[in-house]
Amino acid sequence: MAFTHRIATEADIPALVGLMDRSISGPLAAFLSPEQIAASRRLMGLDSQIIADRTYFIVEQDGVLAGCGGWSSRITTYGGDHTPGRIPAPLTPGVDAARVRAMYTAPEFVRQGVGKLILGLCEDAARAAGYDRVELVATMGGEPLYLAAGYVEIERFEDDRGGAPVPLVRMGKPL
Repeated sequence: MAFTHRIATEADIPALVGLMDRSISGPLAAFLSPEQIAASRRLMGLDSQIIADRTYFIVEQDGVLAGCGGWSSRITTYGGDHTPGRIPAPLTPGVDAARVRAMYTAPEFVRQGVGKLILGLCEDAARAAGYDRVELVATMGGEPLYLAAGYVEIERFEDDRGGAPVPLVRMGKPL
């Protein structure tokens, strides 16, 4: 069955928060310890700015939320509204890389093309806005998808602001 997509609105926030929690608890748990999962909840999550900017997509199948993700023209690279260190200042197309942000797939839709669809939507929209490259910060669970989509590793790092070190990788791709 085919997926549909649309731009997320503020009315979608409760459903998005639920999907994000299920995604962190489900597929990501195969890559992280219980302490790292708890830390991930403190580091990741909903960024209402990209919803307000209308650059956040929802993918559905027959009205069921299958995944979400978006892109941003702001400096913040990852994290939710509650994550410290957010920088909402704008990026400059042609100088800076657009940011792919907050990609989540519902556990029951993993490996069915949801992430690939969202990446394509983000890349097309960023290109249309004048960006010539994109960057993202991947979890260990998302890294295989991004590698398959042509992203390359820029740097590996750990974020321990959530109480346990969570391994992450910054990746990029020309558009």
